[in-house]
Amino acid sequence: MNHLDSEANRGSRRAFLRNGSLLLLGAGLGPLPAECLLAAPADAKRIVRIGLITDMHYADKAPAGSRHYRESLRKLSEAAKQFQKDKPEFVVELGDLIDAADSVQVEQGYLKRINKDFAALPGEKHYVLGNHCVYTLTKEEFLGGVGQKKSYYSFDAGGYHFVVLDSCFRGDGKPYGRKNFKWTDPNIPAAEVEWLKADLKSAKGQTIVFAHQRLDVSNHYGVKNAATVRKVLEESGKVLAVLQGHSHKNDYKEIAGIHYCVLAAMIEGSGEQNNGYSTMDLFEGGAIRITGFRQQKKYEWA
Repeated sequence: MNHLDSEANRGSRRAFLRNGSLLLLGAGLGPLPAECLLAAPADAKRIVRIGLITDMHYADKAPAGSRHYRESLRKLSEAAKQFQKDKPEFVVELGDLIDAADSVQVEQGYLKRINKDFAALPGEKHYVLGNHCVYTLTKEEFLGGVGQKKSYYSFDAGGYHFVVLDSCFRGDGKPYGRKNFKWTDPNIPAAEVEWLKADLKSAKGQTIVFAHQRLDVSNHYGVKNAATVRKVLEESGKVLAVLQGHSHKNDYKEIAGIHYCVLAAMIEGSGEQNNGYSTMDLFEGGAIRITGFRQQKKYEWA
């Protein structure tokens, strides 16, 4: 067991011990699943609802392995119908909206096509940069294609604070783009770390962070300086959860009281049964509920 796994398990036990009845029911069985840690109180007031989608990898090309690129259009259409019912205040795309292409023109075509449908979803839209988003395109080209000014920034809604991070930088600080990087070398540069410190210091409310590459692991899916970034999040005392993509499978850790949740990729598998998307409800007092659809797991945290 590595150091991060040990921290995650200790975090799960901390959450577990906050509810005496769960402790008695689970005695001797190890940590309970994240879904069971603590439900939002029945009378809690919902403050904000967010739509979440990750790793669509849309491209007009034949399937490769478990990835069915063209089917992301149909899967997104299903998510759109659900979001029309649920009416989220905003929708966050957690990276890899498109898959890589060999030319700028083709990749821009992928982006224009998938964003036509994504931009039509209800509420504001927010885009987290993924490594595939800027494989051939530059960050400026991708952001221009979706109408977003910055790759990392923050905003407020309903008294909560939200942070969008950009880990698409090489170890030498140069931004990804034009096939100039290895996907196993994601970093958050010093200037962004300092911005994050200042942003969290001035934040008025409890905070949710959105990222593509993972901040909770030290393997090839993880941001190289993730430990430094986690320290900033922890020292702020304001961060409730980090929502992530990139590794395509449901995963969860609690580290130092912060929930790190990886969402299921929409691209994986053929057919509607292999879709994956979710809504996240934030309640008065800081409780969080993630309602997952299809392959996406459900979670509730205090």
